[in-house]
Order: sequence, then structure tokens, then C-alpha cells
Amino acid sequence: MASVGLLALIDDIATLLDDVTLMTKVAAKKTAGVLGDDLALNAQQVSGIDASRELPVVWAVAKGSFINKLILVPAALAISAFLPWMVTPLMMLGGLYLCFEGVEKLAHKYINDEAEDDAHHNELVHAVTTPEIDIAEFERSKIKGAIRTDFILSAEIIVISLGVAQGAPIMTQTIVVSLIALAMTIGVYGLVAGIVKFDDAGLALISSAGKDWFAKIKRGVGQSILWLAPKFMKFLSVVGMLAMFLVGGGILVHGLAFLHHWLESLSVGNTVGDFIIPQLFNAGTGLIAGAIVLLLIQGLKRVVR
Repeated sequence: MASVGLLALIDDIATLLDDVTLMTKVAAKKTAGVLGDDLALNAQQVSGIDASRELPVVWAVAKGSFINKLILVPAALAISAFLPWMVTPLMMLGGLYLCFEGVEKLAHKYINDEAEDDAHHNELVHAVTTPEIDIAEFERSKIKGAIRTDFILSAEIIVISLGVAQGAPIMTQTIVVSLIALAMTIGVYGLVAGIVKFDDAGLALISSAGKDWFAKIKRGVGQSILWLAPKFMKFLSVVGMLAMFLVGGGILVHGLAFLHHWLESLSVGNTVGDFIIPQLFNAGTGLIAGAIVLLLIQGLKRVVR
């Protein structure tokens, strides 16, 4: 009897691990949009910081992100346990926010005051070139702002992950959401640390002394890195924005029955078409939904003013 009980327990554990693995993979795909945006935003957050202080600032923001997750994960699991009807609306709001953020990035230069952008840039330059400014206070301000931004992005990640695991046993939900929260935090801030030191590596290689072929190769690699660094940041921003539309639009399509049925009616019966059409449909839905939200917000701003 004991052996039968042990085998049953092993089978239950195996089933749990299978469910967790599957749901974690799906949740990771669905949070890709937030990941791209998170990387770009957090890399930009350390702009204006002295190069020797970049990694300590990234670490401080990462610790704040862990604290955010410690607040958000239990809150999300409590909602799932006691108010499960709220999970889908929260997930839809998260998807809508992703779409809005993507459209806002597209329309940034048309809706933002150029003077405000210039003032922000000048503030960063002034902070690092003026000795009288309290650099420690400037860093604390940057860290607080980055942690506030992370709270919003972390909430999106957790809500999307919870939506994937909705209906599963509470243990499965807890493991899936916790794994995604932990993996995203380590992954994002590990990559951010690498990104912000990317150009420093290039500068170090360029300064290599010597006239031998190895020194020349190092200087060439350094020049390539400095040329590539800003383009990589731009690429990361574009990919993140595209992922916002794909993921956010996909959440809305899945959550709104009429859109889901419409998408099903577009099936063409071949593998390539049935892969491309849903992506285009999701991205188009995300673009339209984000544009509507942006127009509503801009309209409200005009009324308030």
C-alpha cells in the first residue's frame, strides 16, 4: 500500500511539473511584449548616470523590482483565489495598456511637446556636468522613478501570467506566476546591466595600445561596438513596440468573443497562412485599440486644460 501511495504521489508531482512547464512557456511568450519594453525603458533610466555608478544603480532598481514582485504576486494570487472573476478584466486592462503604450511610442513626436523633451535632455546633461548638484540625490531620484515604472510593468507581467494559469490549482498558479516573476526580474536586469556596459566595453577596446594585429583587431571591435550600441537600443525599442501590439492585441482578441470568432473565420487552411494571419490580426487589433485609448486620453487632456 505504501508503494502505491508513493507512486501516486510521484505521478501527481510529475503532472504538476508538466502543467507548470507548459503554462510557464505560454506565459513567457505572452509577456514578451512587456520584456522588450522593460529592457528598453530600464536601459534608458540609467541615462545621465556616471559610468562608474551604472551597475550599482541597476542593482538598486533590481532590488526594488524584487520588492514590487513580493507585493504583486501574493496580491494577484489572492485575487485569483477570492475574486477569480477579476482576473480576465485585469488581463484585458493589461493588454489594453500594452497597446496604448505601443501607440504612444509611435505617436511620441507628434503628441509630446518638443520643448519638454529638450528640457529633460538638458536636465540630464546638467546633472552630470555640474559639480554643485547632489549626485547621490540625483541617483535616488532616478532609482525611485525606475522602480515606479517597474511596478507598472511587473503588474502587467504578473496579470498576464495569472491569466495563463487561471483555472489551474492554486499551487500550479503560485509556481507559474512566481517563476515568471523571478525569471523576468533576473533576465531583465541582467540584460540591462550588460546593455549599459556595452559601450564601456567598446571604449575599453578602442583604448588598446599597440600597433600589432591583435591591438588593431581590438580597436576595430571597439569601434564596431560603439557603432552598434545605439542601433541595438533602437532595434530593441522597435521589437519591444511590435511585441506590445502582438501580445496586447492577442489578449484582447482572446478575451473578446466576437474578435475571436472573426479571427477563426479568417482561417485559410494552410500552415503559413494560419500562422501569419493571426499575427497580423492581433497586431492590427492592438494598433486600433491603442489608438482609440490614446485619442480618448488626449481628448480628456484637452478638456481638463
